[in-house]
Amino acid sequence: MGLAADDDLDGTWPFAPHFCTRRGFPMHFVDEGAGPPVVLLHGEPTWGYLWRRFITPLAREHRVVVPDYMGFGKSGTPGDHTYLLDEHIDNLEALLVEELDLGDITLVLHDWGGLIGGGFALRHPDRVARMFLTNTVVPLGLDHEVGYLVRNVERSAWFRWVREAFDDGTLEEVLGNAAHTVVHLMLELQGIVHTEVVDPTWIRAYSAPFATRAECRGVIRFPQQIIAPGSLDAPPASAPDPAAVALVRSKPTMLAYGMRDRALLAEFLVPLFEESFPGRPVIRIDDAGHFCQEDAPELLVPLIEAFITCTSEHAVSAGPDGPLPPTCT
Repeated sequence: MGLAADDDLDGTWPFAPHFCTRRGFPMHFVDEGAGPPVVLLHGEPTWGYLWRRFITPLAREHRVVVPDYMGFGKSGTPGDHTYLLDEHIDNLEALLVEELDLGDITLVLHDWGGLIGGGFALRHPDRVARMFLTNTVVPLGLDHEVGYLVRNVERSAWFRWVREAFDDGTLEEVLGNAAHTVVHLMLELQGIVHTEVVDPTWIRAYSAPFATRAECRGVIRFPQQIIAPGSLDAPPASAPDPAAVALVRSKPTMLAYGMRDRALLAEFLVPLFEESFPGRPVIRIDDAGHFCQEDAPELLVPLIEAFITCTSEHAVSAGPDGPLPPTCT
């Protein structure tokens, strides 16, 4: 069932497994290198494998931590958890604060990693040094967010399919069979431009975590929270603390965006970032889709390294309306 802890996926995943059990299930994470921590957070329906080509180069000068969310990758899929956003933030908090006690963190966020990592940053702005976003959003409860996100859900190929599948009752059936459907969903409804990366090992890496219906709880729950939150037994989200929002907006923050994303459309998510973090750098990657880590790792890795170096050297502490120093833009 799933992926064994020591499965190196034909040498493409040569990283020792670690597990945090503080939240009642084994949460798998990679912990490589030494130095200021860089935490790489994946989204739906991936896991740490998405970052496989980032870990070794970043670990030359940093401590690189790459968790798998509950229900994803090599982490456990317990049957008595909600798999709602707040619980994923709780799990990340248990790992980064209780287990590893990390500070001065660079958060590198993708897809649901923006919501989970952003939620962590709002709880612990003192532990986060900077954020590097890739095809994601960090919700801050700002007035302009809702319009962009609603329009994205209306236009996105991924969310149109999710809505239709939820309405006709097939969403759980399709995602509950993710071992056979996940590659199609990633390629056709979310977007990978350079499909030459897709080989039998790649397919197994992304399919194997969902070997049974029981192991698909996480992959089912994420889109349900967007399309039909009222169908879930979940309390309404509380507004974030304004002081925490101001602190998060003051962090050095950068966006790199795969412009051929079919799930989180650049026409909505890029201006959303620009309004949330005015004056901050945006890199548009024309030849990349939603999974820009698969399409353009050779561009993203040096961008992350340069962003960390630049913002560290300048000891940036800009206000929410203040840009980074010119050399960082």
